[in-house]
Amino acid sequence: MQSSKLSLIRLTTLTALLLFVLFNVSTKAQEYAVGADLSFLKQAEDNGFEFKENGEAKKGIEIFKNHGYNWIRLRLFHTPTQLPNNLEYTIATAKMAKEHGFKFLLDYHYSDTWADPAKQFIPKAWEGLSHKTLVDSVYEYTRQTMIAFREAGVFPDMVQVGNEISNGMLWPDGKLPDNWDNLAELIQAGINGVYASCGNNPCPQIMIHIDKGGDKEFTKYWFDKLLSYGVDFDVMGQSYYPWWHGSILDLRETLNFMARAYQKEIIVVEAAYNFAPAEYIGKPAPFAESPEGQRQFLEEVNRVVLNVPNGLGVGVFWWEPAVENKGFGYRTFFDANGNVQPVIEVFDRFTRY
Repeated sequence: MQSSKLSLIRLTTLTALLLFVLFNVSTKAQEYAVGADLSFLKQAEDNGFEFKENGEAKKGIEIFKNHGYNWIRLRLFHTPTQLPNNLEYTIATAKMAKEHGFKFLLDYHYSDTWADPAKQFIPKAWEGLSHKTLVDSVYEYTRQTMIAFREAGVFPDMVQVGNEISNGMLWPDGKLPDNWDNLAELIQAGINGVYASCGNNPCPQIMIHIDKGGDKEFTKYWFDKLLSYGVDFDVMGQSYYPWWHGSILDLRETLNFMARAYQKEIIVVEAAYNFAPAEYIGKPAPFAESPEGQRQFLEEVNRVVLNVPNGLGVGVFWWEPAVENKGFGYRTFFDANGNVQPVIEVFDRFTRY
């Protein structure tokens, strides 16, 4: 009888655990990130720029919230000298977003300025360090800044360890293709720093972000190589700008391959298109470079992500839709007078009820 009761208790416990896991996996799989990188929004408003809808001035963050956006992405530079995205500014912007109910993706550039496939400048504070000391610095910097977000009440929900790191990061130490061993250790140090900061909070999901949304072969090479080092993470991020990364069908092929090969969640974490001629002057464009073409582009990218196998396409972020209309051409959501354009409505039918 005692043995029978123990077996029943074990079975009941196992069943409860299984249901808990299934429920949480199911719930997680249903979440979809309607996102925007709003790293310059606060600066624009601080400078007096007015974001408008139908000619009426509104807080920029509210315009996005009212159209179904539920995630904000913010970059963090180490010690910027010309750009606003330091720790204090990023915490302040994150507070604004959290007050409006947004989830928060933190994008570590591990640089004092822009980090992307063409450049990954090491922070001035870390110049000349040995590889081991650099690894330790990445860990400690990540841990300390994450604790600062936690103590400010804006702990990120997801963290990118590096930005568009197809060619590595923290050059020359982590530059690819020659320094894969170093890069793997640097990425792991960043991940460890995130986990060391959690305290009593749930730890954020970890994203690894490259810029090959339309290149299946490179994506396979890159993630196969990183995973061979035993680096574990949660979400695969891709950038997709068609003039650099290929057609919508190339994007579809790449994302579908990723889902089947790696069984990880996938986000197109940077996408953009122009509302006036810029990238396709004198050559055929996949969409008109017009307000309506910009809207159609986002609709098609979102359609591809929604149809990724096994529900593993879990979000789309537009890169810098809310800036003062200068310096970024026509990729923003707002015209020269600050009025938001039709692209803002793409997610209305998905999120309104």
